[in-house]
Parts: sequence; C-alpha cells; structure tokens
Amino acid sequence: MNERQSVGPVLLARGADAQACRMAALLVVPGDNEPPPLIPADTEGVRPTVLCRAAGRTVWRYDFALPARPDAVYRLGDEIYPVVADLTGDARIAYVSCNGQEEGDHRRPLDERNAMWCRLADEHDRAPFGLMLQGGDQLYADEVLTVHPVLQRWSKCRTAHKARHEFTDGAREAAERFFVERYLTLYSQPGIAHLCARVPSLMMWDDHDIIDGWGSHPAATLDSPVGQGLFAVARRAFAVFQLGLTDDEIDAAGDTFGFAARFPGFTVVAPDLRSERRPDRVMGPAGWAVFERSLTADRPGDRLFLMSSVPALGPRLSWVERLMTIFPGIRKYKDDLRDQWQSRAHRKEWRRFLRTLETHSERHTCGITVLSGEIHLATRGEMPFRNGIVLHQLVASGIAHPAPPRPYAFGLGLLAALGEDPLPDQPVRLRPLPGRSWIYSAERNYLVLERTGDAWQAFWELEVSGRTPGLPL
Repeated sequence: MNERQSVGPVLLARGADAQACRMAALLVVPGDNEPPPLIPADTEGVRPTVLCRAAGRTVWRYDFALPARPDAVYRLGDEIYPVVADLTGDARIAYVSCNGQEEGDHRRPLDERNAMWCRLADEHDRAPFGLMLQGGDQLYADEVLTVHPVLQRWSKCRTAHKARHEFTDGAREAAERFFVERYLTLYSQPGIAHLCARVPSLMMWDDHDIIDGWGSHPAATLDSPVGQGLFAVARRAFAVFQLGLTDDEIDAAGDTFGFAARFPGFTVVAPDLRSERRPDRVMGPAGWAVFERSLTADRPGDRLFLMSSVPALGPRLSWVERLMTIFPGIRKYKDDLRDQWQSRAHRKEWRRFLRTLETHSERHTCGITVLSGEIHLATRGEMPFRNGIVLHQLVASGIAHPAPPRPYAFGLGLLAALGEDPLPDQPVRLRPLPGRSWIYSAERNYLVLERTGDAWQAFWELEVSGRTPGLPL
C-alpha cells in the first residue's frame, strides 16, 4: 500500500453505560506527520497518544467518549463518522472471525475476499450495529515465515534443529515490517475500513495472528530463539493494532491479554487462549486468574457473551487423535487437533473451563453465550447446566477464509452426532443452524446478535444460503 497514505480510524470499544460509550480510535500516519484533530460530538478536540513508530509510520490513539445517543458522531479531520453510542435499549452486535487465508491472502481480488465484509457494511448502513466482536484470526500472518532467510530456514528445518537458528536483527526487522504492513493493508480494505471507522470493536487473537498452530507446536519449536522472537513481534503488533495499547500498557498486561468489557445489560469476556498456550495447556496461571476475575465484572442478571477463540463445545476429537497411532499419514493434523478444547491433552482443563462457567451462571443466574470461530464453518451447540440454564455456543467462521469442502463438513457432522459429555450427565449437543439440515454449514458467514426489549436472538448470514431464522438465546 502507499506509504504516504493514512490508515484509519479504527474504533476500539472500551465499555459503555447509560450516559456514555467509551472508545479509542487508532490512526496511522506517514512518518512523524501531525495527526488531524478528533472532535467527539460537540466537545473540544482530543489530544492523541503515540502507540508506536514502525515501518516509516506512526500509530496514534485518541481516547474519548460519546454521549449515549443512537445518532452520536465524531469528526476526524474533514470527515464526520456516525456511531450508535446508545446501548441501553434495543441493540445490535456483529461477530466475525477468520479474516483471511493461510497463503496468498494479499493477492486475492478484493471484491471476492471482502464479499462478506461488504455485505456486513451494507447491513450496517441499513440497520446500524453498536458493537463488533472480532473473535480470532483477524490477521493471517503465516507468510511471515517467508520474508527473511532466517525465518525460511527455521520453518523448514526439523523440530530437533529449531534451536540452532538465531533470531537476528535482520529477521526481527523483516518480521516487524511484515506485521505492520499486513495490519495496515487489512484496515484499509473496502468494507473493513467502513465498519471499523463507525463500529467500535473488541478483538481477541488466535493462532494465525502469530503463526498457524502457535502454542500447540512442540516445546522445542515454541522455545527456540526464532519462535520466541516471532511471538514477541506478533504480540506487540496485536497489542497495538487490535487492543490499542502503549508499550507501558503492554508491559502491565503481563502474560495474558484477557479482558472484560461491560455494557448496559450485557458483558463481554474474552480469555486469552494463545499467550500462555503450550501443548499440554490452553491457559497458564495468569490467564486463568484474569479469566476468573473477569467473570466478576458483570452485574447479576446480565447476559454474558464469552469469546472463546476456539469452540468450547465440540465433537469427541480424542477418537481422531487415537487414529493417529494407526494412520501415521494424518499426524500432520496433530497441531490442529491439539488447538481444540476437546483434545485429550486439554480434557481436564476443558472441564475446569465449563465448570467455571456453570458456577458463574449459578451465582449470577445469568444466561451465557459462547461465541467462537476458528473452524471455518458455522454451527451451534448446547450444554445444560445443573441450574436449568442452557449454555449456548454460537460458531461463526470465517468472514473471509474460503469455506472447506462440503464432505469435510459432513464428516465432522457425523463425528459430532456421536455426542460428547465432558461433565457427567450434561451432554454436549451440536445442532444445525435454524432452518438448516446439517450440523455444520460450509459457507463463509458472520453472526448478528440482536436484543429487543430483554430478549436476545442470533442470526447467521451465510454467503450462499443467506440469513437464517432467529435463534432465541
């Protein structure tokens, strides 16, 4: 993209109440150029903060609030942007995930790549969203392994030899430039740019925001100098471009980026399932502490939306893992299976995760809806809690990633039909989308959550099949 072109604004949600909607706006300008003033509503201009300087650009952040009105606006330079800042009554939320593909994403025709983004932007223009949740793989960074000879050699060598490669200054500079340019290319694309300037987002990362399968690879890969160097570069880029954090705020976050954001009548909790991930765990001590503390942020009776980047309810993958001992040819999928909560390696931790949600539901008598992506399919699941409340799992994936073949979705559906029961007498049931026959829908898609009065419904927008009937939550 043009290095002299500004990119943004990108709105990041910071929570809301009955009086105001709090947010930040990211703007990337060439070199050290002064950014234009941002003026919220009819107030005085906001002074921005520098987040970072990289690849010949400066990333600025404006922190501001808009009054809780459905017709709020802010001005940035010569442009005026409308924002639905009143979330106290009826509300609309968009959920997206898997925004790209593993190879050649930047070479795809934009009208094809962003077809679902443009559809979502058109829907926003007709019936505006007040919040957008981006649940993982916002960036497909896998091609970072091709941008420097050190990274190329490291990616191709045997696991036992990973530690022999040093993460040189040249490799670091190439990786940093790659991440910055990929984020800026992403945020300047049609549909995406339109929405990000008008709808505040909450984002949580997943493996492709680093490299495919990060955290589920062998320890020798994760702990090698190149592995740790790549993770550090991807971590800072994520913190800047998806969370909007300064270096001091990144340091204060410690080992996890999990968060909770409260809004009138609902709370969004996003545990970080990547920062501390290892082949034998999903979250480490810091991640679990932040997650459990985040669950205390909501008010009793509020709806809880939990962004689990990988689905919290899924089929019995342990059977597939056992097949690897019989059919060595499928061992290449080991990392993909290890990524899931349902992996044999994570089963004890998966039970802890589900019991934690059940205990929270019992204490707060609230409905919990888990939102997930990652699998490039659309589906839903249910699991009963002992207090009679049903845990809903809604999967929308992906907004830009090509859909997998239908036979793959059919086979996964057969596996899901066998059932799963991580907690005794509380069976997981995966179900088709409303109005559909198969458990998994193999089409690009996004999810819409709507509150009318006190009632919530979910709708999937599928690329070919169109809108599903509403699912009451």
